[in-house]
Amino acid sequence: MDKNNILEAVKELRKNSKERNFSQTFDLQVKLHNMDLKKPENKFETFVAMPNKRGRKVKVCALVGGSLFKDAQESADLAIIQDDFKNITQNKKEVKNIVREHDFFIAQADIMAAVATSFGRYLGPKSKMPNPKAGCIVAPKGNIKNIVEKLQRTVRLAVKSELSVKCSVGKDDMDDEKIAENIMAAYQGLVNALPQHENNIKFAAIKFTMSKAVKIGGKK
Repeated sequence: MDKNNILEAVKELRKNSKERNFSQTFDLQVKLHNMDLKKPENKFETFVAMPNKRGRKVKVCALVGGSLFKDAQESADLAIIQDDFKNITQNKKEVKNIVREHDFFIAQADIMAAVATSFGRYLGPKSKMPNPKAGCIVAPKGNIKNIVEKLQRTVRLAVKSELSVKCSVGKDDMDDEKIAENIMAAYQGLVNALPQHENNIKFAAIKFTMSKAVKIGGKK
C-alpha cells in the first residue's frame, strides 16, 4: 500500500463527505478472501501499535496487586487492587459498566489466575481479557505508564467469523499525514498476520463514521 495513494483517498473522503455537527472517526476496512474460516488456523487476533494516537482517549483499567497499585492509580483510568476483586464482582451491574467503559484491561502477571477467576466471565465474551499480544500483562515491578501510553496508539485486529476487518485509525480533526501513517501501520500489521499475507487482501478502504467508503488499495 502506497502512502501517496492513501493521502489521495483521505483527501477524496474529506472532499466528498458531508460535514457533521460531531467528530467522526476514520475507519479502515479490509475485505479478505482465499481463507477458509472453518479452519481454526485461519482465525486470529493481533494488536498493532500505530505511530500516532487515534484522536480519542483510550480508557484503560488495571487489575493489579499491591506492588503496582499506586502506579496504576496514577497512570490508568481505573485501578482495582486484588483485595477488592471479590467485593466488586459481587455487583454484576458495576462490573459490566466497568467492562463497557474501558477499551483495554491490564493485569499484573502473578495474579492472572485471580483476574481470570473474578473477571473472566465478563471480559472474555467482550474480547477484553488482558492480552500479552497487546502488552497488557505486566510484571510485578513493570511500568504501567508506558503500557497505558502505548495502548493509546494500539488497535485490535481480529478475524473470527467474517472475511473482513475494521478498526479506527483516527479522528476527522487529525492531520492527513498522521492518518496515513496510522493506516499504513494497521494495514501492514494485518498483512503480516494473514496466512498468505497480501494474497488474502481483496481490497482496503477508508470511511468516516457516516460516509461512503473510498477504496485505497489491495488485491482486486
